Amino acid sequence: MADPVSWLMIEKGWDVVDAAGDRVGKVDEVLGDAEADIWDGLTVSGEYVAAERVSSIVDGRITLA
Repeated sequence: MADPVSWLMIEKGWDVVDAAGDRVGKVDEVLGDAEADIWDGLTVSGEYVAAERVSSIVDGRITLA
């Protein structure tokens, strides 16, 4: 298992999967204020995903709860 990374490391194009590991889509945009370290969420394949729905972030992959 890969080590977790900060939301600040997320890049456009990273894979997003659900809790079962099924592909949901790819990151379109990261929403937040990096300077204040406040993360709001992501857009994934055009849909908003709140930060609270994310259960883990590893290099290149985001898993939703």
